Amino acid sequence: MAFFSVIIPLYNKENFIGNTIQSVLDQTFQDFEIIVVNDGSTDKSEEKLLSFKDSRIRYFSKKNEGASTARNYGIEKANSDFITFLDADDYWYPTFLETMFTNISKIPEQKVFSAAIEIDTSKKIIPSQYSILKSGNEFEIVNYFQASMKETVLCTSCAVFHKTVFDKAGNYDTKIKSGQDTDLWIRIGLLYPVVFSWKILARYVYDPKSLSKNSKWIKEKMDFSKYEEAEKTNPDLKKFLDLNRFSLAIKSKLAGEKALFTKYAEPIDLENLGRKKAFLLTLPAFTLRFLISLKTFLANLGIGSSVFK
Repeated sequence: MAFFSVIIPLYNKENFIGNTIQSVLDQTFQDFEIIVVNDGSTDKSEEKLLSFKDSRIRYFSKKNEGASTARNYGIEKANSDFITFLDADDYWYPTFLETMFTNISKIPEQKVFSAAIEIDTSKKIIPSQYSILKSGNEFEIVNYFQASMKETVLCTSCAVFHKTVFDKAGNYDTKIKSGQDTDLWIRIGLLYPVVFSWKILARYVYDPKSLSKNSKWIKEKMDFSKYEEAEKTNPDLKKFLDLNRFSLAIKSKLAGEKALFTKYAEPIDLENLGRKKAFLLTLPAFTLRFLISLKTFLANLGIGSSVFK
């Protein structure tokens, strides 16, 4: 049995899947299986994938039902005790699995492991910024919510989970059309600490055709209502959710969705945002568009990496 099961959901990524698969095959730690779930691709993704001849690649094809369903399908097919995901347009640096294996070996009682990522903005490659104080160690054991006030310390393409995590926290919620990963991270964060490595071991690759970039999904975002009781007694969760509500409230205003804006903005404790973000909530959409254009320009220069947080 392989040590890692690498699950790759695949939907119309013919221009990316080759680099993604190769980044797994080039790992310095080679004890893995790759589970590719073709989620009804209509381009040449399958042809690109099948050009790889490696017995560790297990290929499954199914009708299009979305990335969450594909990932859940992969979890069911996984043979390993440790499961990791890689989106079909992202890729790993060669020591990703080796670093994860080393950390697992050092602290086997832990169940959730992750590492820093960098982001390809299409203009410039920049490292993500995290709300974690460096201790000088190679890794930190962190509370997910405290550590994710800037960028999430759990990224779909740069984390490893013991299979029992899904037994306890559940799989991806397929009823949520956008933000399924955040929903899963919250459930995991309520149960487990995260072992976070400071090494940049993966790159998130910007694909403008990705469904997550489509503004129509704003109506399909999770609304966090399932966590209303938990956040009353968990201030770290409350602050994390308020920062995400802020982001979605701004996006709703930009999309002209007044009811959605109210839905996200109303529950926010403004003290969790700070004065600047609280002020931004009051601005009209045209002013926000200008500020976001400026922020995006600066992000492309490597001056800050997040528009909304």
